Amino acid sequence: MVDLDTIRAIDFHTHAEEPCGCHADDGYDALQAAMARHFRASWAHPPTIPETAAHYREQKIAAVIFPVDAERETGYRRYANEEVAEAAAGHADILIPFASIDPARGVAGAREARRLMREFGIRGFKFHPTMQGFFPNDRMAYPLYEAIAAEGGIALFHTGQTGVGSGMRGGNGMRLKYSNPMHLDDVAVDFPDMKIVLAHPSFPWQEEALAVARHKPNVWIDLSGWLPRYFPQILVHYANTLLKDRVLFGSDWPMIAPERWLDEFAQLPIRDDVRPRILKDNAARLLGLVQETASAKETA
Repeated sequence: MVDLDTIRAIDFHTHAEEPCGCHADDGYDALQAAMARHFRASWAHPPTIPETAAHYREQKIAAVIFPVDAERETGYRRYANEEVAEAAAGHADILIPFASIDPARGVAGAREARRLMREFGIRGFKFHPTMQGFFPNDRMAYPLYEAIAAEGGIALFHTGQTGVGSGMRGGNGMRLKYSNPMHLDDVAVDFPDMKIVLAHPSFPWQEEALAVARHKPNVWIDLSGWLPRYFPQILVHYANTLLKDRVLFGSDWPMIAPERWLDEFAQLPIRDDVRPRILKDNAARLLGLVQETASAKETA
């Protein structure tokens, strides 16, 4: 129900943080507060889904929105995917719901994924290897990937180091090794028809991410979690050229407001013909809001 003619961009990476942080005893508020300091966010407590929708509607930006199921590894209580889908359905003009399932849920998780896509209109799934404590190419996750691929869903993976756990004692117990994008190369080989998104500039593995995306035509990159002033030159170069049809705008809301990201992105030396692809056109094609063009297939 998103009207592409009325929006200026599609943010491919936003978080449904509320009511994730409503449990005083599970430590999630402390993580959120630490990330807010890291990103210099302006809020005291994460916004609700209706508040997020209102902000994005005012900015004329559509948003992919999701929770993160990391309860097994972190103890942060799970936010029901059905709640995200139902809340987003009330703002279908601006919000596009994704879900999150811990791959350790195995066949039960795969069954949930199928139901969410068939009955709740879920378009894709967010994986956070650092928070969920797994390597993306662990065969444990394959039943879930099989379900996503069979239903035509999108798999979005956190990669590299961003603000989650940064500056906290022991990194809040989160291990960066899980989020090396090279692990996704195996997934792209084993699931060649599943659309895979590598989220974030993948510091310190940026070249690995670019190599995987260039080599595997079912792999995309979103630019969330970093302000554009910090983008490495090689990422900007590939976004401008070889990967211009598979790079996506993402903010990492609520840590980075989309308008703040867009203001900085406007200062980058992005070609005039590439800028609208990154900001809206590529995401619209990936999400099936428009048909993939022959030129996009040729450059992939």
